[in-house]
Amino acid sequence: MIAILKYNAGNTTSVENAIKRLGYSTLVTDDVSLLKSAEKVIFPGVGEASSAMNYLRERNLEKVLKSLTQPVLGICLGMQLLCESSEEGNTEGLGIFKTKVRKFPAENIVPHMGWNNFTSVRGDLFQHISIENDCYFVHSYYAELCSETIATTDYILPFSAALKKDNFYATQFHPEKSANFGLTILKNFLEL
Repeated sequence: MIAILKYNAGNTTSVENAIKRLGYSTLVTDDVSLLKSAEKVIFPGVGEASSAMNYLRERNLEKVLKSLTQPVLGICLGMQLLCESSEEGNTEGLGIFKTKVRKFPAENIVPHMGWNNFTSVRGDLFQHISIENDCYFVHSYYAELCSETIATTDYILPFSAALKKDNFYATQFHPEKSANFGLTILKNFLEL
C-alpha cells in the first residue's frame, strides 16, 4: 500500500489519482502505524509552510516522518518541509535535506508557475527523463542548490528541482500534474 500523508495541505486527491492510474492502491492518512507499515510514503502539498509544520508537530508526525526507512517522496511543500528551514513563516523544517528554502527575489514574476525543463537530472528518479522534458511548477519559494540536489531548474536563479538523501526523495515540481513525464517519475519512485 502507498500511503499519502494527510496534513491539511492540498493536492492529495490529484496525487492519489495519479498513483491509481499507475495501478497502485493508496490510502490518504495521518495514522502513525499505517505510515510506518506502508510500502512507500508520499508527502505531497500545496499550502503554507508554518501551518503545515504545526499540524505535523501537533500530531507527532514530525518524528515519525524522520524515522521512516521505506522510500519517501516529498512533493512541492512536502519537499520544502523536508529541508532545514523555510523563509515562509520563518519555519523550521524536518532537516532531512541540508539546505534552506528561500523566497524568490522578484515579486513581479512570482510565483514560478507553469511548465519548465531541467538544466540537469541524475539518479533513479529520472530514469527515461532528460533535461528537455518539461514538468509543472507552481511555487514562490525554492530550495537552494546543495550536495543532495539531483535535478536543477533555472527560474530567476538556479534552484533544486529535486533532492535525494538515503530513502528520501523530493521534487519541487508536481509530477502528478506533469503529464506523461510526471507519471514516469512517479512510476520510477514506486518501483524503487
